[in-house]
Amino acid sequence: MASLSIPAPLHRTAYRAQQIGMLWNCLLGHRLLRSVARKRIEPSPAAVRRVRLRYGELIERDLRNAEEGLYPKRLLFQFPFLDYISKAPAIARDIPRTLRRMWAGDYRDFPDGVDVRRYPPYFRRNFHWQTDGYFSRRSAEIYDVGVEFLFLGTADVMRRQLIPPVTRFVREAGTDEVRLLDVACGTGRMLHQLAVAHPRLRYYGLDLSPYYLQVAREVLSEVEHLSLVAENAEAMPFKDGHFDVVTSVHLFHELPRNARRNVYREMLRVLRPGGLLVIQDSGQLRESEEVSYFLAQFSEEFHEPFHRDYLEDDIADALDEVGFDVRSSEACFVAKVVEARKPL
Repeated sequence: MASLSIPAPLHRTAYRAQQIGMLWNCLLGHRLLRSVARKRIEPSPAAVRRVRLRYGELIERDLRNAEEGLYPKRLLFQFPFLDYISKAPAIARDIPRTLRRMWAGDYRDFPDGVDVRRYPPYFRRNFHWQTDGYFSRRSAEIYDVGVEFLFLGTADVMRRQLIPPVTRFVREAGTDEVRLLDVACGTGRMLHQLAVAHPRLRYYGLDLSPYYLQVAREVLSEVEHLSLVAENAEAMPFKDGHFDVVTSVHLFHELPRNARRNVYREMLRVLRPGGLLVIQDSGQLRESEEVSYFLAQFSEEFHEPFHRDYLEDDIADALDEVGFDVRSSEACFVAKVVEARKPL
């Protein structure tokens, strides 16, 4: 986690150049893939303007958070370009297979030797048409590259919008003796950024895919206090009130409604009274009505069977229903960030 020093007057220019470069390369790739996949998107001019505005707001928010000390400025430049570029050939080789799966509507294409019966039915599918679903290390190794491409180079940017509430909570507590659980931690990108911002916290990650946790252990090899567990978030193997902070990124749009409620209840159970919950997930209609066209297209194009129901099943309302005290719910480009506390 080596630091990166850029003179203050230049960090804004350097950061914007980095993001614009990724944006245009991703947009070009999107256009080429849509042409090959025979997909056409025709959003209204108003929706396009709104998405562009949301993108600019996210970039400015990221800069402002770093300048205000809510996370280190070096996080603005932590994008692993060389690692992701090295994975480009594997992704390119996988595109024909992904397209065949998309055209055939085959979302149950799994690697040999994996007993998928051990997993809940909603998990046994190729979300995003990705090869092997969540059931191989190969899938885990290229997952983050694919997500950055999908979100135009903003996946990590959106993830770290969870850090400011954690920073404020740690400052309020006046101690680094804080246990933080990241639910559905995947390959560990969120935990990695949290650990750069707060290296002394005790970190726990839970994910249903043991293959993704294999990669997470490597991504998080420098994190001193870390425990990773392969379990279902609907029945977490932790005692009541064990954590001070619980976070989660892009989990709930991939769950059916009853599973969402189960995970919300488990989050409430494992948090201590007064503990902090921060969730980032796909935008919903309450905050994102103006860009609902893009959210609906996401449901259709990337095999997200529970996403349409999720759009109307507002996270803040659901958290309030199970007993959380919701503090805020904000749009974040094509995502949203919800902050809540467990009542004392």
